Amino acid sequence: MATEIKVSDIAKKFASRRNSAFHKYHREINLVPDIKDEMIKALKLRNFIFFICIVVAAGSVAVTLIFGVIAGGQQLAIDGKKESIEALSQKVNSYGDLKDFLTIKNQMDGLSNISGNKKVLSRTFNILSALLPTNGDTITISELNVSLADGQTTFKFDAQANSGKEPYIDYNVLESFKKSMKYMRYDYGEYVDKSGNTIPAYCIIEQGDDGATLAETKDGTKNYYAYWAIDGEGCNPSKEEHEREDYKGQEVVKIWRTPQYSKWYKNKRLTLDGAISDTPHFKSNCITYKGTEVSNDIEWEEEISDGCQLVPGGDDGIEISDSSNGRDSSDELVLRFSATIALNPEIFKFSNHHMLAISPTKQYNVTDSYVQIQAMFGEKAIDCPEGDADCSNNKTNEGN
Repeated sequence: MATEIKVSDIAKKFASRRNSAFHKYHREINLVPDIKDEMIKALKLRNFIFFICIVVAAGSVAVTLIFGVIAGGQQLAIDGKKESIEALSQKVNSYGDLKDFLTIKNQMDGLSNISGNKKVLSRTFNILSALLPTNGDTITISELNVSLADGQTTFKFDAQANSGKEPYIDYNVLESFKKSMKYMRYDYGEYVDKSGNTIPAYCIIEQGDDGATLAETKDGTKNYYAYWAIDGEGCNPSKEEHEREDYKGQEVVKIWRTPQYSKWYKNKRLTLDGAISDTPHFKSNCITYKGTEVSNDIEWEEEISDGCQLVPGGDDGIEISDSSNGRDSSDELVLRFSATIALNPEIFKFSNHHMLAISPTKQYNVTDSYVQIQAMFGEKAIDCPEGDADCSNNKTNEGN
């Protein structure tokens, strides 16, 4: 029986065997898919960048539009203000007394500048009372010249020194006077109420009718105080209740310039580091206070800033230009001399309120009265005439 073989079947078998043999002995390497993958990634990146650029561009346009709206609004506001200013300007210019008003305003501004540069010459006596010795050694001024030029404040004077005992002429008095310059200090500041509000200077009474500074002596120590006239206009900044007194028919509050250490510390108004609160007091710009516990007690001390020197140059701040033996108006032997003292210009500034000079003993040394001012001055001494043996033979008049 003849077997029928179809060509198509033979072809399928041959193709199947060929493919099997090809996959068995060969591996196909095809790079086209990797290149296509990289191309797809590049396209995605490009599209993302285009998207970011579109977003940024859109944001820029939006910001520009916003700025444009703001600028337009500002311009409209400026135009509106300009019209308002022009209307006000016309109204002001129509004011008939405008020139007088501007003149007064300029004068008021000038007064403020004048007040800031104003000097208080009357402090001269307060300063002299601290500079001049008043114990055994005395110095009396016969002629005084005070210069308050900007940047340089000086006392120039002729004086005579008296040691107070035989032989009267003694250069040690003058040397001691010169060396005391480096210990001279000053103090200034403000009086404040319980809350620390500054009390205007014109509301403070610091001296009596005789020119004496208000002070109370206790245990051999002078404690200085002032009266706060609380009923004056603008004189009670905090409107707080205070312990009041009567002084010459007006209500006042007593404010201690010298701290009441024990009392204030006990009432917790003063701390060991010197902070004062809850009581009217003097707020110093030069003096700080400090307490130290010693044997169940508190010892207090004052520290005066070196910046508050009365004579910044110390003993170099005084120049003795002439000295010689002489006789005063009472024919007493004295040491006649001329001196120039360079003082700190801060002590004469009107803006530095409540100024006081401080002697080397760290006690306030102030002009106690007009009578004491007279004691500072005397007639000019004259050089000893020829033949005055007591004067020329004095052996204690030798000095530098």
